Amino acid sequence: MTFSIPWHALLGGMLLGLSAAILMLFSGKVAGISGIVNGLIQPKKGDTAWRAAFIITMILSAVFIAPFDINLPLVSTDSYLLIALAGLLVGVGTRLGNGCTSGHGIVGMGRFSIRSIVATVVFMLSAIVVVYFRQLFGTI
Repeated sequence: MTFSIPWHALLGGMLLGLSAAILMLFSGKVAGISGIVNGLIQPKKGDTAWRAAFIITMILSAVFIAPFDINLPLVSTDSYLLIALAGLLVGVGTRLGNGCTSGHGIVGMGRFSIRSIVATVVFMLSAIVVVYFRQLFGTI
């Protein structure tokens, strides 16, 4: 068995934490993607510019990393219906959980929020179960 150190994942995690900390320190805002997008869908006066800038720069980050030969994961195009259903379920889950993995897992846990710690444990256990069943039964 070979063990490789995922340097790109480590660096990416550090950058996520740094960006979330900077946003929280300088503006008091939480870097949770579902909350940021929800604020664009249901805008409040004077609260959309930073949200739009955050989303745009997040999308443009793919352009910024291109010179570093970092490969982004490919999305299977076998079933667009399955991808759409998965996206819908993620949206419902973030609404039910009052936030997403980035909001709870990065910012909430960093603030020692009990709700965020519980939510992150549930996210991780769900991911472990899904990976286990996928390995057990193969792809859908």
